[in-house]
Amino acid sequence: MNNKKLILGLCFLALMIFAVWLIPAGNRPSLDLTLSADSEANCTVIMVGKKASADGSTMATHTCDCGICDWTWRHVPAADHKPGETRKIYHINQYKTWPPEQGLKWDLYQQDFTGLEIPEVPHTYAYHHGMFGYINENQVAIGESTIGTHRKLVNNTPAAKFDITMLTLIAMERGRTAREAIKIMGSLAEKYGYGYNDDGEMLCVHDPNEVWVFEIMPVGPLWKPESGKPGAVWCAQRVPDDHVSVCPNESRIGEIDLKNPDYFMASPNVISFAVEQGLYDPKSGKPFNWKKAYSPAEGSARSTEGRRARLWRFFDLVAPSQRFSPETPNMDFPFSVKPDKLISVEDVMKLTRDRGQGTAFDRVKGIRGGPFLNPNYYGTTRTICDPRAEYTTITQCRGWLPNPIGGIVWIAFGVQDTSCYMPFYAGITAMPDSFRIGDHWVFNRESARWAFDYVDFHVQVAYSYGLEEVKKAQAKWEAEAVTRTKEIDEKAMNLYQESPAKSAEFLTGYCLNNAKNVIDAWWKLGDDLLVKFNHLKFYNIEKRQMDRSQPAYPEWWRKAIRIFDVIFEEGVK
Repeated sequence: MNNKKLILGLCFLALMIFAVWLIPAGNRPSLDLTLSADSEANCTVIMVGKKASADGSTMATHTCDCGICDWTWRHVPAADHKPGETRKIYHINQYKTWPPEQGLKWDLYQQDFTGLEIPEVPHTYAYHHGMFGYINENQVAIGESTIGTHRKLVNNTPAAKFDITMLTLIAMERGRTAREAIKIMGSLAEKYGYGYNDDGEMLCVHDPNEVWVFEIMPVGPLWKPESGKPGAVWCAQRVPDDHVSVCPNESRIGEIDLKNPDYFMASPNVISFAVEQGLYDPKSGKPFNWKKAYSPAEGSARSTEGRRARLWRFFDLVAPSQRFSPETPNMDFPFSVKPDKLISVEDVMKLTRDRGQGTAFDRVKGIRGGPFLNPNYYGTTRTICDPRAEYTTITQCRGWLPNPIGGIVWIAFGVQDTSCYMPFYAGITAMPDSFRIGDHWVFNRESARWAFDYVDFHVQVAYSYGLEEVKKAQAKWEAEAVTRTKEIDEKAMNLYQESPAKSAEFLTGYCLNNAKNVIDAWWKLGDDLLVKFNHLKFYNIEKRQMDRSQPAYPEWWRKAIRIFDVIFEEGVK
């Protein structure tokens, strides 16, 4: 039995070596057979300052990556409140869902009332939210990435009234600027405690003028509100206007300068709590470093065999002239960098679809991707594009337009490379009904998300060919929406000058109609893919004939199989 296992292992090794040998020398990657488990999180937040963007907007992304989480969205209208009214605070678990027959998550979460009610403000703003609050009518926008912290700081006790989702909803309701939203979340977490469902979290909070990285940690399970001490520790750093940055589930704030409030904010215990917990020694002579104290993440792209490659890959893509090395420890990367060229929203979309193509961490190098170069088969590399994505957002804030027109959240359901970004202006008054429903365990043609999973499922059959069909659809629907943005802006602006309500009605109609057309197109695309690659043949739908000149499998794959068969047969004799 042991000999057979050894023989099979040698066969596999020989096959891998042969597969690499088949690839032309100029494209041949280094052989890497080390196996390692993937980490659990892949929420990538890309951030673009207004002077680093092609059009002067600020932008941020969020890959909601859970793989089993709720993907539904809703619009929350603005509201006026009477003196003495209170706002109930709920625990909202990022990962918890309910069976559809029990109702919608954004109704059922109210079963998890914390017992806390805080004073309501006279007016709350309209906003759109999915897993988190994403953009409000003031163009305050958010992207999220879990970063973790020391186990002893985790506080999952009922004393911690706020978790990260609830904080973002309150920020949407009350925030007029990014700075204000950060201060609101920080003060509430300090006063009422942070944690319960969450631990170390990062939020990109931006508006038309500024982009901020806000990071927050709980302060341990022994905290009580009556202690008089802050129930959270947090820090925020501003991204320079002409810079871009990224958070790939790793703390990004290093040394801080609280004497420079234009670029740094923090809770009053930011350093003292680290000293108290033995996370920083002021006698060491070293300056205080936030990430080294509260959320150290050791390793580099190379040393982790690609599991921590997203940080290096982003900087390599946006600033290749700086020649960042994959051997550089992630903790040593700069907080932000000036990009080699200005970044457009189309560039950001492309970045979210990156699979590390052509790098040492390419998930299809050797025979890892199989005959159709499928990056989802095998690999240790964590890429920006993630097959477990519930959806990806690109929030875009544009200061030269009124807030309801200037703010846009682009939403792509499912994995980025087989999906399509759809625009939703900050000032619209409704989200599509199909965005409000659906979950992972019940197929539902009324749910928008399933249209994109339907396409993705059929792409997996013959990935390299199927993806080309998706790209054609993206060029039609996604690229057209990007191109039409200026036209839609102008029409909305003309109506806004006449009546803000008419402008909102126009934008709502445009966004809902565009989304419906895209979703219908994706359902049809899924059907076409099923027919076109049925039985792993190539059926020409237009000509109603099978393309017999097109091989189902590439010749290099056939050679690899034949070599493996020979080695295997010799080994088992």
